[in-house]
Amino acid sequence: MYRETEFLSGRRRFLKGAAGALAVPAAAALVGPLAVPAHADDSGLPDFAPVPAGSVGPTPNADGYYVGRIEGNLYWVTDSYYQSMFLTTTRGVILVDAPPTIGHNLLRAIKDVTRASGRPSKVTHLVYSHSHADHIGAAGLFGRDVIRIAHAAAAPLLARAADPNRPRPIVTFHDKYTLKFGGETLNLAYHGPNHSPDNIFIYAPEYATLMLVDVLYPGWVPFKGLAVSQDIPDWIKAQHIAMDYPWRTFVGGHLGRLGVRTDGTVQIQYMDDLEASTRSAIDSVDPAPYFTKYGAQGNSWAIFKTFLDEVANTAATPVTAKYTGVLAAADVFTKDNAWALLESLRIDAGILGPFGVRP
Repeated sequence: MYRETEFLSGRRRFLKGAAGALAVPAAAALVGPLAVPAHADDSGLPDFAPVPAGSVGPTPNADGYYVGRIEGNLYWVTDSYYQSMFLTTTRGVILVDAPPTIGHNLLRAIKDVTRASGRPSKVTHLVYSHSHADHIGAAGLFGRDVIRIAHAAAAPLLARAADPNRPRPIVTFHDKYTLKFGGETLNLAYHGPNHSPDNIFIYAPEYATLMLVDVLYPGWVPFKGLAVSQDIPDWIKAQHIAMDYPWRTFVGGHLGRLGVRTDGTVQIQYMDDLEASTRSAIDSVDPAPYFTKYGAQGNSWAIFKTFLDEVANTAATPVTAKYTGVLAAADVFTKDNAWALLESLRIDAGILGPFGVRP
């Protein structure tokens, strides 16, 4: 059964740490010591800064999952890598996402909760946040008669994939869809492409909870390459749209804990700092050595690679220093995130640096 005391204790630890997170220096002064790396071992693998205590969620049980109540009849499940959310109703369960790393533990978690509440345990509705296999790759576990709901753009993507583990949605929508069932409500909305062309916002109004996957990462920096997002400008915009919702609790689809509003504010600040640093690095890194060496060899791709890598490294260095100890894995993915943002600034914003129009 879920351990509310442990969850609430972890949440309080985070809130205490998050209150200080906003005290990081402003973008104009990206300074700060790096945290002491974890103790080296004999594996030969790199060492990274310790994960801040406030970034860690509740400990999974012996079967590898944790299930906890968000509020009322709304629950969440995590294996510390991925997350799902579900509503128990008088007529069945509404599940949002089915990550394959959690897999059959979703069924166990739902039974844990419904056995205690006396509500039906059958999953009647399955909402897809988006079409990616790492978030809905266990959808096939719930049978053919479950009502699968997704954005209209997910249907052709899933048809192309022809993946039996990701059955195509039965119900699709374009802008908004209200799911009312068994005395519970979920509001689904599409605000344009971001991480993927079909990624939606899932809001439980009675419980002031928003689920938005692969956009905000409570307590952590975004995954590599700004979450491998297909539309970086709209992915950045989606962070702000999320903050316009009146949520108290956030489910991000990844990692081990829920989010609070401070998490969104800190990530937006991280992204603002990263953009300011990347724009500065485009101007400060001298392209001449790269053009001189690799141009003489006729190797255009080597010019691009070495110059852009150096810009990303230059941009990432002060941001990594500022957020290490504030956001988990700042030293793991900030350079990759700077590289993705750099490419977006070049391609989407026309900030081409030495590859622009020659005088």
